[in-house]
Amino acid sequence: MVNNNVDSLKVAEIGEQGLLQRLHQFCPSEIIGDDGAAIAWKSDRGENLVVTTDVLVDRVHFSDRTTSAQDVGWRAAAANLSDLAAMGAAPIGITVGLGLPGQTPVRWVEELYQGMVSCLNRYHTPILGGDVVRSAVITIAITALGQGSPKQVIRRSTAQPGDAIVVTGAHGGSRAGLELLLNPELKGQLTPENYQVLVRSHQRPIPRLDILPILLSLTQSDGASIRVSGMDSSDGLADAVYQMASTSGTGAIIQADKIPILPALLDWVPPAKALEWALYGGEDFELVLCLPPATARALVETLGPMSAIIGTITKETGVCLVHSAGVNHIESLTGQKGFEHFKF
Repeated sequence: MVNNNVDSLKVAEIGEQGLLQRLHQFCPSEIIGDDGAAIAWKSDRGENLVVTTDVLVDRVHFSDRTTSAQDVGWRAAAANLSDLAAMGAAPIGITVGLGLPGQTPVRWVEELYQGMVSCLNRYHTPILGGDVVRSAVITIAITALGQGSPKQVIRRSTAQPGDAIVVTGAHGGSRAGLELLLNPELKGQLTPENYQVLVRSHQRPIPRLDILPILLSLTQSDGASIRVSGMDSSDGLADAVYQMASTSGTGAIIQADKIPILPALLDWVPPAKALEWALYGGEDFELVLCLPPATARALVETLGPMSAIIGTITKETGVCLVHSAGVNHIESLTGQKGFEHFKF
């Protein structure tokens, strides 16, 4: 039963997306809605300042069962750098807001920061400061700052019918790694090499900051703006496609057999399970991009075999998954199968 009494409405009743829609009214409509906010600022090069914030909470986003302190730090930094990549921005630095119970071991906190720095150093990105407060549960709130030309901004809402949909890498690995970490008895079902591949996919994701210079080389030979829509797949591949199609006023057709999946995953679980985790597992931190077909083909050729064109943006709204046996509408692309806060 739907609760129509606004005064008694609970967050769990409207879910994460419903809450975000209500909060959007308090923000400038031209800024919100993407992986970050692109803000014009005073710069000699006329670049945008790109700002994004991500919060990780103990026992929601990580736990001692699956993630060491260093891995938590790496993942926290990678998630924010991934959002910058999804906006077409190069990182400047991050700030860290840390909420801690008083009994948290100091060593755990130091290792958390070691993990963040290990990830950030790959991209010459410093920690600029932050804040530490007492909290009932460990909470890590990171704000990442980036910069990029207004011509390079990647938005979710600019996909056009006929665009090819590109993923920059394999999906499903992070969800598989989480399953293995939650259920140690499953380790014996895989070779040691495949086990490490999947676990590392979950614990040490790689933000795709390498994509922007490649896009620039493919699309800006004449100085024109990049014609690309995109976001990262941190909430799942299906969610990313749905979000871009809905905000662009378009639809999409996805070909199931084109979605790249790690061989280590396909060697372990049936194809249907691997596809489910690829679509809905989340936290793969690849980019999902909508580009003109010729540009998309050139991008995939440059990136290599774990990238792929997986579908097409359509004029008709709605998102479909095409199997070799026919076409199935995926009702859950609205977010019902993927991870969503407040869903119990």
